[in-house]
Amino acid sequence: MKVKFGSLVVDGRGKIGGHVLSKNRGGAYMRTKVTPINPQTADQAAVRGTLTSLSQSWRALSTAQITAWNNAVQNFQSTDIFGDIKKPSGINLYVKLNSNLAFAEQATVLSDPPALTTSPVFVDFTATAAAGTPALSIVFTPTPVPADTTFIIEATAPQSPGKSFLKNQYRKIKVVAAAATSPNNALAAYVAKFGALVAGEKIGIRIKAVDNTTGVSGQYNAIEIIIAA
Repeated sequence: MKVKFGSLVVDGRGKIGGHVLSKNRGGAYMRTKVTPINPQTADQAAVRGTLTSLSQSWRALSTAQITAWNNAVQNFQSTDIFGDIKKPSGINLYVKLNSNLAFAEQATVLSDPPALTTSPVFVDFTATAAAGTPALSIVFTPTPVPADTTFIIEATAPQSPGKSFLKNQYRKIKVVAAAATSPNNALAAYVAKFGALVAGEKIGIRIKAVDNTTGVSGQYNAIEIIIAA
């Protein structure tokens, strides 16, 4: 659990007892902690395999390379949920950047930390989906996808329109390579992951960009759409 203290407690995140503290547009809230069933999916196995492989390859780095990663963390600081500056450890930075590359389906594994760079572009997009004549089209900018960049598209399975918490439902459905142009037909990739589109249901879609040379990823942009008949 994370708590931010002022004269009194002013914010909180994480788990305590059987509850979870979080925040949305309506303000801070607490909900009952639910422990999901671990289905041991192929996607989960792939992620765990990547993390295991990277942890092993970290141990194979030279002393000079490990020192370089440890020194590079000051260039990759981030802001936590309270707005405080945090910087990762060397191994965390190594695993994070190389995991991003693996998630973007890049074969590169960085043995040395990349130079300080700006974040990839923010992907702005709209999407339409239909069930009668099945379609899922994503119109994005910038187009074409910039050089040395991959767009990662994630989506949720069809959900009830009244469901508001989709954050833990997203799964990667495809990547869009550099130079690809908009619009993108994501129907086949979506159906392969979740099955047929269902009219009247809601799906969430989110996209982020990854720099193929550094492993640095941009921010997600997420939207929700209702599947047309």
